[in-house]
Amino acid sequence: MTTLSEAELVNAICLHMAERRGIRPEQVQVELVYDDELGYSAELRVEGRDVVWVEANMAEAVSRYMLTRYGRHAYRDDIVFRLEDEIVVDVRA
Repeated sequence: MTTLSEAELVNAICLHMAERRGIRPEQVQVELVYDDELGYSAELRVEGRDVVWVEANMAEAVSRYMLTRYGRHAYRDDIVFRLEDEIVVDVRA
């Protein structure tokens, strides 16, 4: 199992959004959010627009990050978000 820190999760989201939009990762700003009722989400600022990603979008970014960074396939069921002092991700892949 691999545990991604909050910083790695932010990197994964920035890289994924940048790839989707054809921009540089530095052009994506991310704020991670946890709400007891809504769960995990990310508020992104991309090219002057605000975008909200739900947990499924974040998991897609983590899956892609695991493949490109670690060379391992991670499917949605392998990805678990949890709250410690920060939001971290456990990946069973």
